[in-house]
Amino acid sequence: MRIWAITAVLASSWLISGVIGSEPINATSVLVENAISSPAPTNTKEITVSNTEFGLKRVDAKGNVTILRTTRVPLQEGNAYGWRIKLKDYQGEVKWREVLHLPKPPETWGTDNGEDFSISADGTTSVTRRTQSAPDGVIENFWTIAPGDPLGKHKIEVYIDDRLISTFEFEIIPVKQI
Repeated sequence: MRIWAITAVLASSWLISGVIGSEPINATSVLVENAISSPAPTNTKEITVSNTEFGLKRVDAKGNVTILRTTRVPLQEGNAYGWRIKLKDYQGEVKWREVLHLPKPPETWGTDNGEDFSISADGTTSVTRRTQSAPDGVIENFWTIAPGDPLGKHKIEVYIDDRLISTFEFEIIPVKQI
């Protein structure tokens, strides 16, 4: 027991003398050095939007997707609506976040498996995060009308790197109001 006590006293005295005898650290320079030495983001290019589209999704016989531009989406099960954003002179992967605001909660929420998706406590707002390959600088997302989706004014906000790049305001209307 005596050997442990002596060892503890000697070790602590060496540690204390090292603290007392050492020079003060200039915290600012350490932070700057660490910031400089950390790896830079893989894509530091400024993102600029060259075109946006919102509306009903249409798929032709060859599988090509077009958007029928509208701000009035009929509440008809199976209708798909969404957005497409063209980024100017951009290629590669894009991490984006979509915030969808509904006038009231739907009966159910559903997404593709594996998506980073969350819903607000009141059920009226969803957040989808996705990393999407954009070889031609195009990112997009679509929603499909399901039973129990609410009528009324909706809003989608799209962010890249926490910067709002586009907002789409639209209305889900009864089918007979087309």
